[in-house]
Amino acid sequence: MSQFDKPSNPSRRNVIKTVAATTAAIAMPAIWTSSKAASKRIVIRDSGGIYSKVYGDVFYKPFTKATGIEVVGVPSNAEPTAQIRTMVDTGNYTWDMASISQPAIELLTTGKQYLEKHNLDADPVIAGIPATFRSAYGVGTNVYTTVLAYRTDAFKGRKAPTSWKDMWNVAEFPGRRCLRKHPFDTIEEALMADGVPGGAVYPCDVNRAFKSLDKIKPHIDVWWTGGAQVEQMLKSGEIDMVATWISRPQAAIAAGAPVSICWDQHLWGVDNWTILKGSPNAEACRQFIKFASDPKRQAALTPFLAAGVTHPDAFKYIDPKIAQTLPTYPDNLRRGVKISADYWLKNQDVALEKFNAWLLK
Repeated sequence: MSQFDKPSNPSRRNVIKTVAATTAAIAMPAIWTSSKAASKRIVIRDSGGIYSKVYGDVFYKPFTKATGIEVVGVPSNAEPTAQIRTMVDTGNYTWDMASISQPAIELLTTGKQYLEKHNLDADPVIAGIPATFRSAYGVGTNVYTTVLAYRTDAFKGRKAPTSWKDMWNVAEFPGRRCLRKHPFDTIEEALMADGVPGGAVYPCDVNRAFKSLDKIKPHIDVWWTGGAQVEQMLKSGEIDMVATWISRPQAAIAAGAPVSICWDQHLWGVDNWTILKGSPNAEACRQFIKFASDPKRQAALTPFLAAGVTHPDAFKYIDPKIAQTLPTYPDNLRRGVKISADYWLKNQDVALEKFNAWLLK
């Protein structure tokens, strides 16, 4: 992925057998059907894994059935800004669309434009998505987040952590700790642990953040580099608390591990449907974005994938028990801090250099 991983859910164990049956029950909007569409095809970059499977069953196949436009999903685990630049610069399009984060959109639209404007703001479905989840170049499809997660058995009979300040408080909350080996999110966590309110995190006071990190560094048992690593450590009990992408504790919980999630001060961002600049299939891509943004369509993801749905009306069609586990559930979202794409666009190179040097001290 980019810097972020993707969610799972206990009820998703039978996703392969049940997604198709569920999505078949959703009505196909006749407005998208076109007699000329049969020869068309769009290729969409997604994040792979469970996303490729569920997107295929909830979005790709139903869209093809409704419109005759074939959709091919291509998985990619890293934020594909370099690939998109190459495709646009050479005019050799292996993808027409990509699901990418807002920081990636900033990178691809600052200076030379590598993405098409979607021009869908007047569409009633797209207009129903809050402005914080979309831009001129992207329509939000999923809100991801980084949370504090912990093993409940490690805190049996004593107070469990509920904030980054608690994560940093080794005296009152002893246990094996784990942080991400990357400045994204970690700098923000360090600032909030030092008492900076969520609304004042940006622009980040990097010097203050590293002074805060100095305090916790001797107590970090593992610096994680991949989501699967976190999931395994939570399942095995190798760690007691961790700052991690929401998908990993959710997957551990689904597997029966005694894990809990703290929603206070979580850091969230948005994955977006985007269209590559100059794609010959841009209009078909716009049809797909409208189709995939339908509230019922977004809701159909959630029994199998704890996606942070971006259309508020989707919650009308989501099981209340599932809704409470989603990043965009109103009570969860209000407790979080939105990641500043603009800040990281301007500061990521310096932060990476400083962070890597700090790790070696």
